[in-house]
Amino acid sequence: MTPIAPTAPDPTSVTGVVLAGGRGVRMGGRDKGLVDLAGQPMVRWVMERLSRQVDTLIISANRHADAYASFGAPVVSDTQPDFAGPLAGIAAALSASTTPWVLTVPCDCPQLPGDLLQRLAQARQTQGGRLAIAQVEQRPQPVFALVHQSLLPDLEAFLNAGERKAWIWCQRHRPSLADFSDCPEAFANINTPREHRFLAATLQASPSPEMPSPLEDRAS
Repeated sequence: MTPIAPTAPDPTSVTGVVLAGGRGVRMGGRDKGLVDLAGQPMVRWVMERLSRQVDTLIISANRHADAYASFGAPVVSDTQPDFAGPLAGIAAALSASTTPWVLTVPCDCPQLPGDLLQRLAQARQTQGGRLAIAQVEQRPQPVFALVHQSLLPDLEAFLNAGERKAWIWCQRHRPSLADFSDCPEAFANINTPREHRFLAATLQASPSPEMPSPLEDRAS
C-alpha cells in the first residue's frame, strides 16, 4: 500500500474526484454542478478548492458531459444504470484513476475544507486502513473520502449486488475517521433552491469571496 504522510500528503499520489452524477431531484431535476453560484457554476467552486490539494482532477457526471469537460478535467460516467448514487461515481473514478488514492467530494459543497486531504491522510496514517472519511459532530460524511485503489473490486461487487448506501459500504472496511467538527459549515451542501439562494447571497455579501479562477487558468 502506498503510504501517505500525515501532515504533508503527496498530491501526485491522489486524484481528486468531484461527484456530479446525481439526478438533482430536490433542485427540480437541474444538474447541480452546473447551477450558477455567485457568477460561476457550482462545480467550479469545488474544483477550485480541490485543485489546491491534488495535482489531478476527475469529474464524475452522468449528464452534460461536454459542459463538464469544458472545465478542463476528464469526465467519467457510471457503469451502473439508473443513477446508482455516489458509490457508482466513486467506482467509475477509481477505474479511471492512475493514482493509488482518490479523494472524493460532492459537487454541491462549495465551501469544502482547504485541508481536507491533509486531515484525511493524517487520520488514515494514525488509524490505518485503506479508507478514511470525514466526520462532523460524530456524523459520518462518507462521500468526503480518501479511498485506496485496492477497494475497487469490493466496491464493484457491492454495487453489483444492488447495494447503494455509502455508509454501509464504508463500514465494511472500518474507515479511519477525521474529525471536522470545528468547521461544520464546510460540509453544508446545496440540495434545494432555497439553500442555493441562501449560499449565493452569503458569498456575494462576503467582502472578499474566494471566486474560482478563470477556466483557462485552471484547466488541468
